[in-house]
Amino acid sequence: MFYMPGIRVAADEPIELAIKRFRKQVERAGVVSECRSREAYEKPSIAKKLKEAAARKRLMKRLRRVRMRENRDF
Repeated sequence: MFYMPGIRVAADEPIELAIKRFRKQVERAGVVSECRSREAYEKPSIAKKLKEAAARKRLMKRLRRVRMRENRDF
């Protein structure tokens, strides 16, 4: 699923930079989003509805982009 993020801090590296690098790794690994999704149980029917709604939203966004491209005047 995802790996455990970790960093090595150099002796002369400021701690703020190390924390910034660690946060980026955690974000890239998807740890926070995974925790939020596991926070509470989600019924399969609700999960299915949310998944369909997200797919519908992506489709509408794609269609909107295509229409914008078609309506351009060059």
